[in-house]
Amino acid sequence: MPRKIALITGITGQDGAYLARLLLKKKYIVHGIIRKSSSFNTARIDEIYEDPFKKKKSLILHYGDMTDFSSINSIVSKVKPDEVYNLAAQSHVAVSFKNPEYTTDVNALGALRLLESIYQNNLKKTKFYQASTSELFGNPKYKIQNEKTPFYTKSPYGTSKLFAYWITKNYRESYNMFASNGILFNHESPLRGETFVTKKITKAITKIYKKKQDCLYIGNLNSKRDWGHAKDYVYFQWQILQQKKPMDVVVSTNKQYSVRQFIEECCKHIGWNIKWKGRGLNEVGYILEKRRKKIIIKVSKAYFRPNEVESLRGKSLLAKQKLKLKLKYSFKDIVKEMMDDDLKKIEYE
Repeated sequence: MPRKIALITGITGQDGAYLARLLLKKKYIVHGIIRKSSSFNTARIDEIYEDPFKKKKSLILHYGDMTDFSSINSIVSKVKPDEVYNLAAQSHVAVSFKNPEYTTDVNALGALRLLESIYQNNLKKTKFYQASTSELFGNPKYKIQNEKTPFYTKSPYGTSKLFAYWITKNYRESYNMFASNGILFNHESPLRGETFVTKKITKAITKIYKKKQDCLYIGNLNSKRDWGHAKDYVYFQWQILQQKKPMDVVVSTNKQYSVRQFIEECCKHIGWNIKWKGRGLNEVGYILEKRRKKIIIKVSKAYFRPNEVESLRGKSLLAKQKLKLKLKYSFKDIVKEMMDDDLKKIEYE
């Protein structure tokens, strides 16, 4: 039986790295698209990287650009994948306010370019997965979000992903393509990018603990998110493409924690009992060190979004029914793994 061929955009990102490992274990031939850069950006996949001169490779990397149809089309026509996972994105919400045009070009039109390439190459059996996001939801009226919750984006990032969501449905309905959207809520891991709030917190708390940093400046402490683990979530990305029919499905934990609680859990992991004082922009988090109050958290207006999404919490009704959703990692497991990883890495800095 011939091995399945998968194409992953964004393979050097958190999800792409975990998904590549999963598919290789399942004996896929994995093709990944990476951006041409003057410096190497493949750290997350270095351990599975294969010598390009090896005759029979299971992991093959291609230089490509999500903003250039010709480069995407060239790769798709050459690889002829059985499955395409579109994970490439400018995925930082705060950055999307500063670079809305680039965010839209990559996230929205990038998805369109991939779908159009599959269509133009007449790859009728190719299955397409679009990485969607809980940032499609933003209306505080709906405290819990599922597949039937109306979308209400509050950022250029969310809006660009909304286009990608709908264009995926459009191609599915127009050309009978197997094209699915995975509406994944926040998911973290030690591979999370350092500009994202969870990784920013774990790394800063670790540095403060090791006396290499004095304080962490943070944005909205009361922002609440539904946090899962990337390893769990990429498994369900794969599962979505193993179904008989395409679907648009929410993947979440149905639990919610605030940024404040995330910080508290990180501190608890290293034996600190953090306390809070003040309100709003004047609020600080402190620990007792030699009977003195040491401030380790300060709130900064610089890290607030122009349009805040205060609360996200998913309910995975369809995923439980169709995908037999069962998560291995709890909120505490995620924090522990991220903290342990940063504590280990800091010894080599």
